[in-house]
Amino acid sequence: MMLASSLRRASHAPWFTSMVTVALLVLMLVIGAFGYDGFLSPQVMLNLLIDNAFLLVVAVGMTFVILSGGIDLSVGSVLALTTMVAAFLLQNWHWPPLLVIATVLLMGAGFGAAMGAMIHYFKLQAFIVTLAGMFLARGLCYLISINSITIDEPLFVELSQSRLEFGGLFISPSVVIALIVLAVAIWMAHGTRFGRAVYAIGGSESSALLMGLPVGRTKVLVYAFSGFCASVGGVLFSFYMLSGYGLHAQGVELDAIAAVVIGGTLLTGGYGYVAGTLTGVLILGVIQTLIAFDGSLSSWWTKIFIGALLFVFCVAQRVISLGALRGKTAGSAKAAPAVA
Repeated sequence: MMLASSLRRASHAPWFTSMVTVALLVLMLVIGAFGYDGFLSPQVMLNLLIDNAFLLVVAVGMTFVILSGGIDLSVGSVLALTTMVAAFLLQNWHWPPLLVIATVLLMGAGFGAAMGAMIHYFKLQAFIVTLAGMFLARGLCYLISINSITIDEPLFVELSQSRLEFGGLFISPSVVIALIVLAVAIWMAHGTRFGRAVYAIGGSESSALLMGLPVGRTKVLVYAFSGFCASVGGVLFSFYMLSGYGLHAQGVELDAIAAVVIGGTLLTGGYGYVAGTLTGVLILGVIQTLIAFDGSLSSWWTKIFIGALLFVFCVAQRVISLGALRGKTAGSAKAAPAVA
């Protein structure tokens, strides 16, 4: 009885979905280990990070947007636009690669900041603004070229083929960059005024205004950071594919949202862990790896499993929200006689 009561209370706690995510990841790894030889080999686990480094960076930016109570549907298109602009500047205008990288990162941050400003100052819905941004960025790709642009710039090729080896294992430079972005984002979320303002705005924007927090500036910076992360993801994707193409990263925005939600961040905003997004990305990667090891299932099963998980976690978040609301209502009811 006490165990059931404890589980019921735990299921209403915001951290419950994060714990479920970790438990689910462990369970999937155990299933893979028993089902397939070599599944838990260290290199297979490192390949999860190698293949999903760009998605991790994009999902980190998305985490801040969702924490603030918003949404950003443009990240996949901004990633594709980054690959196209980078490829065009490298191959057609022959710009230095470091200047190209700096340019596309500024472009992504500026694109996100513009959407954030429209959302806050014109009081527009984030869904509509970022949907427009998604179409705009994807359309700009085809203004540059309707075909794929191959990148043969030596630095990009070297970074694409480089391996950082240790103890017989290896990772790519993209993994190092992605983990640095993750570490910086964790510090930003939990160790800075900006991070605390993001959580406060996601919890209640009106309360954040009453507390004197810079709501407008923070929302613009949140979307600027998301655009910046999308462009970093685009650079990493350019290393991965060595090309720019308007059809790159279709649906990545949905994968990023799924990783954030599965990682334990509430869709309503105000609660979540940036580190949990790494767990969400790893779960998506493990699903893909399980299907690859099986060999008999179509790759479309990845989308089916992700969709099912997303439904489960959305329902879990709703249960948590209702539990918290009932807790507040009960607390108010108990306090009322004392006030009287």
